[in-house]
Amino acid sequence: MTRELENLTAGSPDSIFLEAQGMPQLETMGWATDGKVARVVFHRTQLLNAMSNQATIDINTIVDAVAQEEDVRVVVITGAGRSFSTGIDLKQLSTDQIEMEYHHRWERALRILETMEKVVIVGIQQYCLGGGLQLALAADIRVAADNAILGLPAIKESLIPGLGTYRLAHYVGLGRAKRLILSGENVNASDAYAMGLVDYVVPLAEFETRLEEIVQQYLKVCSVATVKSKTLTNLSFQLDYDAFLKKYFELQEIAQTSEDHFEARRAYREKREPVYK
Repeated sequence: MTRELENLTAGSPDSIFLEAQGMPQLETMGWATDGKVARVVFHRTQLLNAMSNQATIDINTIVDAVAQEEDVRVVVITGAGRSFSTGIDLKQLSTDQIEMEYHHRWERALRILETMEKVVIVGIQQYCLGGGLQLALAADIRVAADNAILGLPAIKESLIPGLGTYRLAHYVGLGRAKRLILSGENVNASDAYAMGLVDYVVPLAEFETRLEEIVQQYLKVCSVATVKSKTLTNLSFQLDYDAFLKKYFELQEIAQTSEDHFEARRAYREKREPVYK
């Protein structure tokens, strides 16, 4: 992790923008590449990283750019300061500044994260509410600090919690999804883990270290097969068996004839770890 990212993650003022590798750093969030890892950091710390109109523009700019980074294999998204994100900016919402285009931009960015050929990992500490949780559900892996609080409170504003209504049931089942969506209640990290809403819970004091260990775990095995497996798994609730089987054979052929697979075979014979391209 670059020094600028370390400072930002520690809760630097909002006026500090990342300046890593000459890449664009935006008003509400920044990003940088670190080898095969792209790191995205929300930095509206004074508002607990609430998502303003500008944030929906910024995140689209970033995901479009990251998706084109061919060397990047893992994308890590975190929030600066003491919160991941509290979702939609309620100040803007209460003053009639949030229009439908906000939702269109937001859902476009989440779909790019969900379908990009990279492993997307979200690191959550304290609040992960509304749009914050919607984004986490569009990621592949969710790592929560033990102080995390997660929920979809949109119903309390008489709003629909985006495509959390589509994704949440895939992780926690229809009954629990309806409970969380229709009540707007929050759950803590241990309850979120128990229901499958997050994949890892780590001590807050070790959050940065443990998150990085998990990132490296996925980076180590990231290959052509990884991204094709993500594509296939994303289709598991959308295709019938025959269509899914056909897609599997198509993607398996790509994986089995890839240089990464040949490298895995060489590594096995040579009794070493594979180095995927």
